[in-house]
Amino acid sequence: MNELIHLSATELAAKLRSGEVTSVAAVQAHLDRIAEVDGGERGIHAFLHVNTEEALAVAAEVDAIRAAGGAEAEALHPLAGVPIAIKDLIVTKGQPTTAASKMLEGWMSPYDATVITKIRAAKLPMLGKTNLDEFAMGSSTEHSAYGPTRNPWDLDRIPGGSGGGSAAAVAAYEAPLALGTDTGGSIRQPGAVTGTVGVKPTYGGVSRYGAIAMASSLDQIGPVARTVLDSAYLHELIGGHDAADSTSLDEPVPELIASAKAGASGDMTGVRVGVIKELQGEGYQAGVQARFDESLEALRAAGAEIVEVSCPNFKYALGAYYLIMPSEVSSNLAKFDGVRFGTRVLPESGPLTIERVMASTRAAGFGDEVKRRIILGTYALSAGYYDAYYGSAQKVRTLIQRDFDAAFELADVLISPTSPTVAFKLGSKTDDPLAMYLNDVATIPANMAGIPGITVPGGLSEGLPVGIQFLAPAREDARLYRAGAALEKLLEDKWGGRLLDQAPELSAATTGGVA
Repeated sequence: MNELIHLSATELAAKLRSGEVTSVAAVQAHLDRIAEVDGGERGIHAFLHVNTEEALAVAAEVDAIRAAGGAEAEALHPLAGVPIAIKDLIVTKGQPTTAASKMLEGWMSPYDATVITKIRAAKLPMLGKTNLDEFAMGSSTEHSAYGPTRNPWDLDRIPGGSGGGSAAAVAAYEAPLALGTDTGGSIRQPGAVTGTVGVKPTYGGVSRYGAIAMASSLDQIGPVARTVLDSAYLHELIGGHDAADSTSLDEPVPELIASAKAGASGDMTGVRVGVIKELQGEGYQAGVQARFDESLEALRAAGAEIVEVSCPNFKYALGAYYLIMPSEVSSNLAKFDGVRFGTRVLPESGPLTIERVMASTRAAGFGDEVKRRIILGTYALSAGYYDAYYGSAQKVRTLIQRDFDAAFELADVLISPTSPTVAFKLGSKTDDPLAMYLNDVATIPANMAGIPGITVPGGLSEGLPVGIQFLAPAREDARLYRAGAALEKLLEDKWGGRLLDQAPELSAATTGGVA
């Protein structure tokens, strides 16, 4: 395996700046890796589209600027030339954006999302678009219209969802960085089950302009990476106010890189870490709970003050989320009707009316999970039920926010397992939606309250990764990076390296890709 793909984003960036490695060589190494392990009969299938020509062209441009030297070379972003993968829910001009749905098959956006504009300006070569559950609806990336993504740790298991493609690409060394979106845990839960780092920023801290909306009050774009420091660099790049997004926070990006570097000392002296009583114990696998307990002990030994906090209304979070989210899904996806947006499917017989075209289009264009959520949301918003369901769920949301406010009076950051289980077998929960939904029980509260969260690798259970989640108050994303980097340092010192170093070796022989 080419050693370039094993480097973290910041390690690779340092070699690019020193001239030891060219961006073209780095991009080509990752393209070769994608060819080797992403396709084939048992390939990872992290990518829906590979952007070979543009990625190499951007890499060559960066190399030329650095070779010429001068002010332009000095002004390059620290990550310039480092390749990145993009979740196929974020629109990109010149590349397909499908949301992993037949409804948008082959669609080419006429504009870039704000985060993509920033990625282009910083000259990060985009390797391509990654797989997801259709319109981001799922916890396993099995609901993609183009087939599931596999977990690099075990090709018979899920990589999490909805952003399993981005997490799997980073874990399989197909990309050092990726962008994801997080509505109820779709960055953090895949990070947990693939042994990667995933961050959900404060709601409004990163522009959502150009992210195909699933649930507008919950969605958030964020970084996917292998280290906390890599996440900090990407987060600072994509963060900031955007006039095109009415929910964007009009304030500067916190000093995330500095916080991650400070945390890398492993010193947690004076930091109050709150253990959420309701997000552990019953329902959490024994191995997951054991790794969580070990992480707490490591933090305590590093000087952290461990306190228990109670958030009693979290027990209602899952139910409230699955009323609010489908309601917003029903509204946001109404435009995909065969008349205004999306593909068009004509009825096979009978009169050609708008209603029949819409029915034929949505029946053919949407998968089962999307239909399920649209129907649920439409019912919750219907006359006579709005107050009983959607209105009541919004009241629960307020209670959850108050629980967080009370908890942060006692602690600087909160901690929990990111997911109650390790990655489960492909197909094992596709016929049981409720069992699938329970995978997000620990991540959903952060989206309901709009606060930031991070998952870092916490060790192995049954040979599979476990994630540890930190949560911080809104606008205090920097706290996540200090705590996350500290735990990362403490555990990696214990392991003698990164958790991903313990992952099984992938090759063309194991995936059926191109040797």
